[in-house]
Amino acid sequence: MAAITPIRESDLEFDHGSFDSALFASRTLSSPESLAAVIDHTLIKPDATREAIENLCKEAIQYRFACVMVNPVWSSTAVAILSGTGMPVGAVIGFPFGGSLVSTLRQEVAALTRLGVRELDMVIPLSHLKSGNFQAVHHTIHAAVTLAHQRGALLKVTLETALLTVQEKLRGAEIAIQAGADFLKTSTGFAAGASLADVALLRGLVGARCGVKASGSIRTLADTRAMLEAGANRIGTSASVGIVRELAPTHTRE
Repeated sequence: MAAITPIRESDLEFDHGSFDSALFASRTLSSPESLAAVIDHTLIKPDATREAIENLCKEAIQYRFACVMVNPVWSSTAVAILSGTGMPVGAVIGFPFGGSLVSTLRQEVAALTRLGVRELDMVIPLSHLKSGNFQAVHHTIHAAVTLAHQRGALLKVTLETALLTVQEKLRGAEIAIQAGADFLKTSTGFAAGASLADVALLRGLVGARCGVKASGSIRTLADTRAMLEAGANRIGTSASVGIVRELAPTHTRE
């Protein structure tokens, strides 16, 4: 079993470009519209119904969220409902354990993008990462990213930070970036939610090289504000409508 090569705190000081979290948070929180534009409106519960997905999409159209994020089984439904609205559909792959074969991930990417999905949230191969098999981690992510980009889709890599040591978080994040990930995502929401410390850690490592998505247990405007100020530039939550309304109730669209 390969050992994880230590990553020093000083490694975070390397110049990877600047991302002004305070400025980004201030601009994002300046209006309900700008806040909605960085939120992935999410429903990935295993018992989600068609009615719930339809409502999710209607809310997305009304509030203009960054995208609608669903399980693959509902992707074609969401794409059909949102057709012509300019609202992208996202779906999770290798979810929620990161235990899929590379061939399976590529099949998911191919099938979902063929249906019209434009954002994909995959889970990093956790077992390989924790075993120190970094080549397999890179190969898995790169295979999915390459196909996603060829088909015009973004790909976010979920680290599931609650299950990782600090060294594993840093190593997994760096591998994901080198493999071409568009975003690093903290959590699936099934193990534990995002933490401010993890968001700040990821932003400190990546700088401006890719996005940081905070996801899991983000329920209020205060939660969202804290995540943005820590360095997130995308928020994943099922409480999207309540958060936007909380920012400026008088601006809520009829």
